[in-house]
Amino acid sequence: MSGASGEQAPAYRSILSIRDETARVQALNEHLSTRSYVRGYSLSQADVDVFRQLSAPPADTRLFHVARWFRHIEAILGGPCGRGEPCGRQASKGRRGQPQWSPPAGSPPCKLRLYNSLTRSKDVFIPQHGKRVTWYSCGPTVYDASHMGHARSYISFDILRRVLRDYFGYDVFYCMNITDVDDKIITRARQNYLFEQYRGKRPQAAQLLEDVHAALKLFSVKLCAATDPDKRQMLDRIQRAVKLAAEPLEKAVQSDLPEEVADRRVEVLLEEAKDLLSDWLDSTLGSEVTDNSIFSQLPKFWEEEFHRDMEALNVLPPDVLTRVSEYVPEIVNFVQKIVDNGYGYASNGSVYFDTVKFASSDRHSYGKLVPEAVGDQKALQEGEGDLSISADRLSEKRSPNDFALWKASKPGEPSWPCPWGKGRPGWHIECSAMAGTLLGASMDIHGGGFDLRFPHHDNELAQSEAYFENDCWVHYFLHTGHLTIAGCKMSKSLKNFITIKDALKKHSARQLRLAFLMHSWKDTLDYSSNTMESALQYEKFMSEFFLNVKDILRAPVDTTGRFEKWEDEESELNKSFYDKKAAVHEALCDNVDTHTALEEMRALVSQCNLYMAARKAARRRPSRALLESVALYLTHMLKIFGAIEEESSLGFPVRGPGTSLDLESTVMPYLQVLSEFREGVRKIAREQKVPEVLRLSDALRDDILPELGVRFEDHEGLPTVVKLGDREALLREREEKRRIEEEKRKKKEEAARKKQEQEGLPTHDTEGKELSKGQVKKLKKLFETQEKLYKEYLQMVQNGSFQQNSGD
Repeated sequence: MSGASGEQAPAYRSILSIRDETARVQALNEHLSTRSYVRGYSLSQADVDVFRQLSAPPADTRLFHVARWFRHIEAILGGPCGRGEPCGRQASKGRRGQPQWSPPAGSPPCKLRLYNSLTRSKDVFIPQHGKRVTWYSCGPTVYDASHMGHARSYISFDILRRVLRDYFGYDVFYCMNITDVDDKIITRARQNYLFEQYRGKRPQAAQLLEDVHAALKLFSVKLCAATDPDKRQMLDRIQRAVKLAAEPLEKAVQSDLPEEVADRRVEVLLEEAKDLLSDWLDSTLGSEVTDNSIFSQLPKFWEEEFHRDMEALNVLPPDVLTRVSEYVPEIVNFVQKIVDNGYGYASNGSVYFDTVKFASSDRHSYGKLVPEAVGDQKALQEGEGDLSISADRLSEKRSPNDFALWKASKPGEPSWPCPWGKGRPGWHIECSAMAGTLLGASMDIHGGGFDLRFPHHDNELAQSEAYFENDCWVHYFLHTGHLTIAGCKMSKSLKNFITIKDALKKHSARQLRLAFLMHSWKDTLDYSSNTMESALQYEKFMSEFFLNVKDILRAPVDTTGRFEKWEDEESELNKSFYDKKAAVHEALCDNVDTHTALEEMRALVSQCNLYMAARKAARRRPSRALLESVALYLTHMLKIFGAIEEESSLGFPVRGPGTSLDLESTVMPYLQVLSEFREGVRKIAREQKVPEVLRLSDALRDDILPELGVRFEDHEGLPTVVKLGDREALLREREEKRRIEEEKRKKKEEAARKKQEQEGLPTHDTEGKELSKGQVKKLKKLFETQEKLYKEYLQMVQNGSFQQNSGD
């Protein structure tokens, strides 16, 4: 039994607080009666503190527990201590006492801090319920293809989620919504429906031209009203393209060309004028579209595409997904309670949030995230949507800052029954109702893009806290930074609008993720050739390290040979390994700073590379166990970051094209046999001086194997290193090597040519044909002979011997 540690220490402190000595000893006796304090008893500092208060065991036989306890401690300490005298364990009666032990001081653990938009600072992350984390993330509005701006948010949040879950060990419950009821969706769905109906009627050439001219008049009004230069540029380009497409059809009608020619030109104009005609048809027939199913087809299609894109990017699916169209009853109830709590009001079939009433409440504050943006009418109107900023809608509000919780549906819009008449949810209310239903009155983390802070998230906070009557709906607000394309805002008019599918045609999901990992999740990320080149180089650098370690681990060795004596180099590398792991941990604690973490990992690999190079130069084997430990750690970290998509025991996995086959474990034994056979053949060819065989061996290495995704690396005096990699990467590498060699060759030839010119030698014959190397060599020899004779002549002139000879 242990001494007065843990729960016993408070009991001893209570006994010491009793002033009367008799009462104190009686209390001690009662406490000790429940404990075994002779056999197996470990002395503690609390025992010693109480023991100091007694000069001798009590004489009262009824206090025998105290008497036995006193003699037991006395035997250990060697006698009682006077008041104020230090007590320590001493040798007594021929027995040596156990020395006192003290725990190490240690160092304070690093705490995870996250940049919280609510405080605009890095706050220590403290979930509400132990290790359980509730997280709501704003999902996409599904009306078009997902683009790299979406990838910026969802890859970044995927990295954060994985790090919290797989590195820090939190139990993360991740909820995300899909906005499938929205002004943009309504307009796009209605226009698509009307255009397909129009196309289905197969309009004649004359009718189509008449309709296109009517659409161009309406479009010119929109073009004149556009103030954004990028948008105006895009609209102007569309208008010119439609006019150009209309001219051939007009000529076909005027010239009475064959019907099939006119039909082809009709199809061209229909496709080119789709946007214009859709807008024109919507303006004239849009109010007649009332079937809710028409408005659900478009978001269903694009939601499916979004999920495919996320899967291709290796983004984990949410634990639960919510759609606005499926939560309309919950949204209606949510709005009703806000009204009942006095923070909402009905107006002309719509319901608005009363920002003035909410802000004036002692329990609430409006505009927590971006208080300086409160009153920004442009931002507020963008938040309301294009269909909700008409003059009559704006006049329904008590204050310009009020925003719609529920919108009365106009003709041509989807609608659901509710206490205020047929209508549809406002944009901001959807997240509050869905997150509140699943996560309750408060959540740990709410995430979204930087541009959602105001008005979307500020309005979410206000209406949710109005519903729950609290002031802490979200504890940590995380906002991902913007994404720019080569320094510019992504825009269709600038022709730099890049979809996720297009991006994945150029780079792999791992390369895109590495690019994001190399930047802070909360800062602007520039998607450019330089950014991607950095990611490609990092991937190649890490891949080479993994391949080198795998080659070392494949070398045959017996069991005991796996553990060799460590020299200073191994000890230094191991110390650096632990230092780098600590640095990575500190970086991840600091707002999940993956940029610094990756740089520390890069530095660790650089040190390993130097170590391996030194061992190779000394013809000594590196420590297999140490390098394997480093490689496994780096693999583990890259898995946490989601940069290694598949199961892989070490490094980046190599899969067969279109299959889940582990190519490396399957083919490597055969490649190893081929490598050893090739080494034997090369050795014989060198000994027997058969250059043709050596050239064939080099061709196998340089031309044939890279086509199969295999690289052989020959090192003088060492076994050939066999690496299995990505075929395309190896081919690019080969072409780059050939390009560099060709440049060197050209530079060398150019240098030789310039030297010839400086020496006065001709480089081309009389017909302009470049001289061969043999011809140049002969000319140079002839030149050197003539130069020698000339120098001899000059010497003779200088000495006067030429004149003397002439006189004779």
